[in-house]
Parts: sequence; C-alpha cells; structure tokens
Amino acid sequence: MRQATIKRETKETQIEISLNLDEQSGIEIDTGIGFLNHMLNLFAKHGRFGLVVKCHGDLDVDPHHTTEDTGIVLGECFKQALGDKQGIERYGTEFVPMDETLGQVSVDLSGRSYLVFDAELTNPRLGGLDTETVEDFFQAVAFAAEMNLHARILYGRNTHHKVESLFKAFGRAMRAAVTINPDIQGVNSTINPDIQGVNSTKGVI
Repeated sequence: MRQATIKRETKETQIEISLNLDEQSGIEIDTGIGFLNHMLNLFAKHGRFGLVVKCHGDLDVDPHHTTEDTGIVLGECFKQALGDKQGIERYGTEFVPMDETLGQVSVDLSGRSYLVFDAELTNPRLGGLDTETVEDFFQAVAFAAEMNLHARILYGRNTHHKVESLFKAFGRAMRAAVTINPDIQGVNSTINPDIQGVNSTKGVI
C-alpha cells in the first residue's frame, strides 16, 4: 500500500500525519482548529484517503503556524506515499459546486512546486481559522509535495461555501491524480520531442 506517516516538531507546532492513498482506513482529524478539522475531513472523504492528523500548535498566538505546518506535513506525506510515481495518472481537475459557489482545483504531480490561488474570501474568519491562511495551507502542500496546484473560485458569495468547495475539489483532484492506470508504463511524462528527434520518457517526475 502507498502510505506514509510523518512527524514534524518545531517550537511552534508538533504534528503527526498518517496518510493512506489506497484505503480509506480511517479519518481522524485534530488540529485544534474546528473549521480546519472540518475541511480536512471533507478533503479525505472526497479523496477517499485514510487520514489521521494530530496537531498541537501555538493557537494562543494565532492559527497561522498550525495551518501552514499542517499543509507542509500533508504535502510531505503525499510525496513519500507516492514514491517513484510509477503508473499514476499524475493530473487531476475537479469542479465542485457548493450552493451558489463553484470551485475548481487542478493538480499536476510533476515534481515541480507551484501554486496559483484565485479566490476572494471576503469573510476574514471562519470559526477559529483566519481565511487568509487558506492560501498559505495550499501553498505549503504544493511546495512540500512538489506539485502544481491551481485553486480558484469561479463565482460565489458565501466564504464558507468557497473554502469548502476548494477542499472538496482538492480531494477529488488528488484522487484522480494518484490513481494508478495499468495502461501507463513507468511514469506519465515525456521530454521535448525535438530533442534529438526522439519522443521519449523522462523516467521520473
């Protein structure tokens, strides 16, 4: 099974995350931030991942360190669990409606870190989560997992709905990207066909 457990401890947070890509073995989320717990639960359910998150952070300061560091460790878990990425689809794109809101997330497990985040979150706080840290979370995941991640809200009004649609779409896009396709031999990658006139595989992503 493709799975990983990673612990990360700093002066600001102590985090342990277990991720299972192939079996929804259980979902237990405790970050100390109720709204972030809710979002990660939705992410795991829609991605059909097993996910256990245990986090103790300096919430007496603010939710930033906890949110960002949780993203870092989750991204590291994806990177470790995917290994050499043999046979995976690599790409995933999902649109998720949430009442008046439509969110989209596209991912490429390319080995290159990049985030595009296009969402106007007008309510500055949802429960114990500062909404500006939603972008920080996605950036942390993208850079730790070494992936391209594009997240955007096409339209909508309610900030809760906007953030929820992004986390659901992220889970579903990641499920598509990590899925193993038996028709893919090696990794799903090609080099520039103009190089020496050959359309060949890189061998790694």
